[in-house]
Amino acid sequence: MADTESPDSGRPLFYDPTEHRIKSFVTRAGRLSDAQARAIATLGPQFCLPYNKTPLDFDAAFGRHAPTILEIGTGMGETTAHIAQRMPEKNFIGVEVHTPGIGSLLKLIGERELTNLRVMQHDAFEIITHMIAPASLAGVHIYFPDPWHKARHNKRRLIQTPFIQLLASRIAAGGYLHCATDWENYAEQMLEVLGAEPALKNTAEGFAPQPDYRPLTKFENRGLKLGHGVWDLVFTKR
Repeated sequence: MADTESPDSGRPLFYDPTEHRIKSFVTRAGRLSDAQARAIATLGPQFCLPYNKTPLDFDAAFGRHAPTILEIGTGMGETTAHIAQRMPEKNFIGVEVHTPGIGSLLKLIGERELTNLRVMQHDAFEIITHMIAPASLAGVHIYFPDPWHKARHNKRRLIQTPFIQLLASRIAAGGYLHCATDWENYAEQMLEVLGAEPALKNTAEGFAPQPDYRPLTKFENRGLKLGHGVWDLVFTKR
């Protein structure tokens, strides 16, 4: 990874002067396959939601009234599509910043004929701040966010107190926040940050068993076979 410090200003490259915050992601220029490009062209107009600074009307976006779950960082979309297919009675909004991931998820939506899933390509912090109304979400999924494993980069991690305070305000009473990571140090930080948020309550004594709705990814299976750990955290909104 390139140096994350600007030689001119001394500020991190991910420092946004308009928001005074450090972003938890880097936009990478990944290769877009022909199939992903076709999915964006053909399915994007129907399933991609544009970003704007007004609250999103879930009922209008999905054409029905149903509990809505937000996933932050869908990656290539396999887990997102799997869960949406398994829970047709719920609405899902998947947020991802990288274009190949958007194309891959749209391709899966088409292949599996999913009607309960929408996609957004934008910064999750801005989406949650401007487009998600308070106490409107039934749940939030954050699976394997970038661990920023070097100590000097830990401040770029997504799971930080201000972000969790914001996120908790958008979850309805009785809703939940489900995080998962394969970095033990990050798992411990998640447990500390989520445990300190008074609006949230841990469903377990420490880390939670993996809920049956979250599938094992190929990467996760490979890591488990090598003896690597995976930690799930499930908190509910008081």
